[in-house]
Amino acid sequence: MLTLVAGTLVTRELDRVEVMTAGGVGYALAIPLGTFEALPRVGEKVTLHTHLVVREDEWQLYGFATAFERRVFQRLLGATGVGPALALGMLSTLSPERVVRALKDKDLGTLQQVPRVGRKKAEQMILDLSEKLADLGAGGATSARPEGAGADDAIRALVALGYSTQDAEKGVRHALDAAAPGASAPELIRQALAHIARK
Repeated sequence: MLTLVAGTLVTRELDRVEVMTAGGVGYALAIPLGTFEALPRVGEKVTLHTHLVVREDEWQLYGFATAFERRVFQRLLGATGVGPALALGMLSTLSPERVVRALKDKDLGTLQQVPRVGRKKAEQMILDLSEKLADLGAGGATSARPEGAGADDAIRALVALGYSTQDAEKGVRHALDAAAPGASAPELIRQALAHIARK
């Protein structure tokens, strides 16, 4: 089974990359936004965790920055009506950790932030997956979603303002570290915006 592709990054686009291996074989891979943000510059070395989807009319290779991100993608494919395109869209809209948490917490609102995921689709994914994610954990403490209702509201507000989920979560995590205990969502938003602006 093809589980890793390592080589030189030849093409770097928002939703796809091309990697040339040392053996002279080039691979085209579809990727989520989080993986794109973690990529090196074109011409540099890269290693991606992969998942191959085989259909009658095509073979499509998907690439991920981490093994955890790939595992979440694979688990999403086990939900009724969720194909590779939608699973990739979920990982592009939400971080892998946030996808897992939303499913475990039966958080319909977060899941419906994903394009093409309405209430019925979100409910079906929760029904299919919410009890089957215990082994996934959080994917690493440093990337876990900031905790608390105020933090969640702040993240949603920042995403609504046009920031990526990853930047919103990083900003709110920094705000939580800097703010007083029990800080409100507006306070967290102000601190997060200041942190993002300094980047």
